[in-house]
Amino acid sequence: MADTAATLIDGFSFLEGPRWHDERIWLSDFYTHQVVSAREDGSDLRVEATVPQQPSGLGWLPDGRLLVVSMRDRRILRREPDGTLVTHADLSGHATGHLNDMVVDADGRAYAGNFGFDLMGGAPLEPASLHRADPDGTVTEVATEVWFPNGSVITADGVLLVNETFGNRVTAFDLTKDGRLADRRTWAEFGPLPADREIEKALAQISVAPDGCCLDAEGALWIADATGGRLVRVIEGGEIVDEVRPGTQPFACALGGSDGRTLFACVAPDFHETARKAAREARLIAVRVAVPGA
Repeated sequence: MADTAATLIDGFSFLEGPRWHDERIWLSDFYTHQVVSAREDGSDLRVEATVPQQPSGLGWLPDGRLLVVSMRDRRILRREPDGTLVTHADLSGHATGHLNDMVVDADGRAYAGNFGFDLMGGAPLEPASLHRADPDGTVTEVATEVWFPNGSVITADGVLLVNETFGNRVTAFDLTKDGRLADRRTWAEFGPLPADREIEKALAQISVAPDGCCLDAEGALWIADATGGRLVRVIEGGEIVDEVRPGTQPFACALGGSDGRTLFACVAPDFHETARKAAREARLIAVRVAVPGA
């Protein structure tokens, strides 16, 4: 069992997309529209970018420039050396819901998921596609029928793992040299697909709702269970080998810190847009774990 969670920083609306980069923890705060970063102890908080259409997934190009998802207008933005944000890729003609989390490979190709339907508006559950945005901005559909593609990682041997929040599972793809996704398979399954498309009924049928995630050095995934109030450490096949219950709901996580053994987690009372916009109850917490990040 991991150690007890400690709050590092608080007073946010809804935090997502934590990443450990350049000795700092980076985060997106949905409803203040800011990308922020801090030292591993939560000090030296600074605003890295302002994204009016709601920031989410973060990543970096090989040359060090920041990429950030702009959710509502379904674009990926790029921060230039002078700090300005420009459109890196426009997915508005491709994504069928808010653009969401993202992972960037060593060649600068960004793989992004989207909601697939109007989650906050209460629309029925629908699957979505995964898209790849190349460094030149070209957008390509690389997978279909993904049930709310969310947190994603790329393993050292070139496997893309994608959390399907409403799918009760983590799905794996082999990344080809030209950026295609091959050999689709289930990496971890926590239960069957929900039988209902109505959101509240579907949520009740989910055993683990995998939201954000991060990979550790032993190839296990730490997953924020978006309905279970816990962070779970999962190995291939779906066995849960450790968990942390922070006392509130975690939605995303990242491993980092000076020794790689700090599990950072974004927590909030719930994910409902109206409530989160009206309050500043989101926090970044930290838990010490045994196995460092990959």
